[in-house]
Amino acid sequence: MAAERPPVALRESLEQEIEGLDALDAPFVERERTLGRVWSAAWPKLAAVGIVLALWQGVVWTGWRPPYVLPGPARVLAELGDLLATAKFWSAVATTLRRGATGFALAIVLGTALGVAVSRSRVLRRALGSFITGLQSMPSIAWFPFAILVYKLSESAILFVVVLGASPSIANGLVSGIDHIPPLLLRAGRVLGARGLASLRHVVLPAALPGYVAGLKQGWAFSWRSLMAGELLVIIETRPALGSQLQFARELSDAPALIALMIVVLAIGILVDGLVFAALERRIRRRRGLVEVGA
Repeated sequence: MAAERPPVALRESLEQEIEGLDALDAPFVERERTLGRVWSAAWPKLAAVGIVLALWQGVVWTGWRPPYVLPGPARVLAELGDLLATAKFWSAVATTLRRGATGFALAIVLGTALGVAVSRSRVLRRALGSFITGLQSMPSIAWFPFAILVYKLSESAILFVVVLGASPSIANGLVSGIDHIPPLLLRAGRVLGARGLASLRHVVLPAALPGYVAGLKQGWAFSWRSLMAGELLVIIETRPALGSQLQFARELSDAPALIALMIVVLAIGILVDGLVFAALERRIRRRRGLVEVGA
């Protein structure tokens, strides 16, 4: 008589079979050619950029503000090209991205641990649930006087506020995802032998993944905003950053450079969302049979 498979192998086999059934339910479309896929993804964004530039130029032509306060798109784009050609600009981008990645990674660790603890304990939920939501709604800029008092004008002050800005969103996203797991799925996991940490790893966290990713996406938005606020306030002379360059452009009344840097900050946020979070969401939906196969 053949030996029975262990519970972990049985669970993995069941997950593969369920994914296969989900894929059968999704409509199938042929994959477009690479050029066609790129164009179909790019043209709406290019159209949006064109509309924004046209509206911007229209406002400039109205004379609402003098050109030295509100320059036209051509002048700003020329300034942006000059910025891209300087080593100092790329050093500032590298510093900002390093700070953002470090702070967000720490926020993921803290937010995930907090979310798991709160979702698994009724006492912690009653004690900390509203407190986490309150932290999430608190403006990040309000933390900087305290952070500067404790850490002075240093990297630690910036990271402190970035972590505080992102962690509550990540924790709340995970808690919300766990709260919306169908009870039938949890019972099925217990029947298959998934209990304790095994249940958390193989059943709870995979089932809560959509809510968790939504929390990560929101947490990144909060951390990016907190980082920009921090770099405007905490300027370290030996470490140029995008926020400090924004502040210098404002002090010098250099409107073209100021708007060009704002465009860079916006572009980085859009790229991170599109390349990381949007791709991750598409992969989750595809694995669950919620999007067209081959799309």
